[in-house]
Amino acid sequence: MIKRVIWLGAALALLSLWGCSADQQQDAIETDLSNSGTAATGSTVEKAAADTETISDLATLYADEDPYSVVTMYLTVSRGDAAQNLDHSWEEVNSYSVYDYEDMQVDRYAVSGLLQVGDENGPLAGDFGYEAVVPNATVTIRGQSSSQGAQKNYKIKLLDGSGSWRDQTVINLNKHMSEGLRFRNKLSYDLLKLLPDTLSAQTQFVHLYVKDLTAGEAAVFTDYGLYTQVEQINKSYLKRHGLDNNGQLYKINFFEFQRYPDVIMLKSEENYDQAAFETMLEIKGSDDHSKLIAMLDDLNNVEIPIEEVIAEWFNKDNLLTWLAYQTLMGNKDTQSRNLFLYSPLNSQTWYFISWDNDGSLSTTENSIRDRNINASWAHGMANYWGNTLFNRLLRSEQLRAELDTKMQEVKAVLTPELMSSMIQNYAAVVKPYVYSGPDLLHAPLTATQYDEVVTALPSEIEANYQAYRQSLQEPMPFYIGIPTTTANTVTLTWDAAFDFNQENITYSLELADNIDFTKPLVQTDQLILPSYTYEGKLEPGQYFVRIQATNESGYSQAAFDYYVLDGANLVSGVLSFYILADGSVEVVANAEN
Repeated sequence: MIKRVIWLGAALALLSLWGCSADQQQDAIETDLSNSGTAATGSTVEKAAADTETISDLATLYADEDPYSVVTMYLTVSRGDAAQNLDHSWEEVNSYSVYDYEDMQVDRYAVSGLLQVGDENGPLAGDFGYEAVVPNATVTIRGQSSSQGAQKNYKIKLLDGSGSWRDQTVINLNKHMSEGLRFRNKLSYDLLKLLPDTLSAQTQFVHLYVKDLTAGEAAVFTDYGLYTQVEQINKSYLKRHGLDNNGQLYKINFFEFQRYPDVIMLKSEENYDQAAFETMLEIKGSDDHSKLIAMLDDLNNVEIPIEEVIAEWFNKDNLLTWLAYQTLMGNKDTQSRNLFLYSPLNSQTWYFISWDNDGSLSTTENSIRDRNINASWAHGMANYWGNTLFNRLLRSEQLRAELDTKMQEVKAVLTPELMSSMIQNYAAVVKPYVYSGPDLLHAPLTATQYDEVVTALPSEIEANYQAYRQSLQEPMPFYIGIPTTTANTVTLTWDAAFDFNQENITYSLELADNIDFTKPLVQTDQLILPSYTYEGKLEPGQYFVRIQATNESGYSQAAFDYYVLDGANLVSGVLSFYILADGSVEVVANAEN
């Protein structure tokens, strides 16, 4: 198989909102948001009758939440101890992205911070930090690709002895510059509170003011606009949610559940490289990787039926709920990242925890903004086909049937009535911030377009469900191999596409020296085998190959490979490669013009 890493979710208590007034609907929604999960006050991992470890969230964490409130925070930043990397200006902190720091091979710049909570008139007596007169925190930027934005996200780490805010000592403030509504992440976490077999996180809208003492003692508080605070998922999170903070907790970064034996190994092994390990899995809990490795060994052993692997290593309800939810929400950037993997210490069961949901329900906005940021296969189950865990799960007819049942259950919670009411309430709070102050300068939508997206959002659940249903009728995506050459031939190969209905598949192939495929050198279809040999010599230069698989029902699917055009838009199903002067081949993965 050709493999390359790609970048690239008991019966339910349903809401009965038909015939209710708007106030009654909102009361019902707020009741569900505050009462979601279980009334348990201890560990939320319990043994069910079938001896399966179930998981549910703690209702007490969210009992006093108002999902539509805004908290005002005041942050005073100053230079600190150079030995702790705090002797930097606020301008320096905001000038560099994560990728800049990687290039410079230095840690992210930080400053000292004094965090205080209050209202629009200033810090309030009795609120966090009111009596503090010296820094009580450190501040850095946070995020990966988002760190390149003009408005930064911030991580505020409270110092030991400074207390906590809502029992949290790490405060993540997210601007969500890439999404026009600025509330999708919070909406998604609030919806997760309504689902069994999964975990959510505490969230809060925050209006931030910053006073920059690194620019001079005469500084005043400056309006930084609206942020979404999201609870940091770490050992403290596990403890707050009644889970085992001595267990394993990994943040998944571009990891597709392959074995990767040269990287994923025990820390006691001679060649263990924690930095390399954490490019795939950031270690947030125990660093004993033996359980992870044993799971990956079984998962990647195709001799063990996937039904047995999941029964042995995963909580199936949690796994299927996560996949169904992310699919219905259209949160596509979850194939290989944006989730946490958790397992209690004295258990071998793994659970999925959602993270970074601002890509949810973005179809309408992407269309308005003319953003082709997702490959053509990034819908339904094809979106997850490159992940070993989901690839194997989806090949099982039994597990596909169980996923379909779970999809129906989750969809029954995410009703148009519920979605419309919640979205309208979020928009009423957030929109005034988006179109005033500093956020107005970076708003990607006009006010009219904002309302258009808000109106269309609830219908995207059904559209995503239909995309899921259609994806089951299509061939699954595949990888194109590295071309091979002889003196007078070029051979192109690719993985055989998979069809859930076991229909015969044929392939069409185009080979061209330009991305527009005008006047292709080869254009052929009805290929039965996943291979084609071009009889002729290609001169040195860049070439493009595009392959599609089509089943007997006429449904087509592109290859996983893609080409990034102009640094933004994707051309799906295309592999770019160079013929070098000596006749050898070099593939430029996801190359940019």
